[in-house]
Amino acid sequence: MGKVILICGRLCCGKSTLARKLADERGAVILSCDEVSLSLFPEGLGENHDAMTDRIKGYLLRKAVELLSAGVDVILEWGFWTRAWRDDTKKYFSERGFEYELYYLSPCENEWKMRIGRRNEAIINGNSDDYYVDEGLFQKAISLFEEPQADEGFITLQ
Repeated sequence: MGKVILICGRLCCGKSTLARKLADERGAVILSCDEVSLSLFPEGLGENHDAMTDRIKGYLLRKAVELLSAGVDVILEWGFWTRAWRDDTKKYFSERGFEYELYYLSPCENEWKMRIGRRNEAIINGNSDDYYVDEGLFQKAISLFEEPQADEGFITLQ
């Protein structure tokens, strides 16, 4: 049986980079909500973003179980911004008999803001199709993110 890897962190903290590195090292499959939504809706989801993202997560959870059952490691680099989300996801996989690893990416505030700037610049220059981080998204990231606590078992990376 495969193992699921949960990658937690605010937007632009390096989750996708870590996911690609782990996928290469382990022959794992990355399941990314952003990848699905940007592929299907490149113009964005607007007010439907949260509802559609929830539907995508449900679909990807089911796909993760299929892959894990086939012996493939799965990486979910979804951010996991709240403890409830993290706990629910760990419970989902535990109840199905799958092991998991937890990574938390926590760059310092200055590094985080520089990464956001680099991402936005790449988007403006046509070198990226990621989400542009405007002030509204930045404030949402700050207001919703609950930093993982020691009892959650995350490996913290800078």
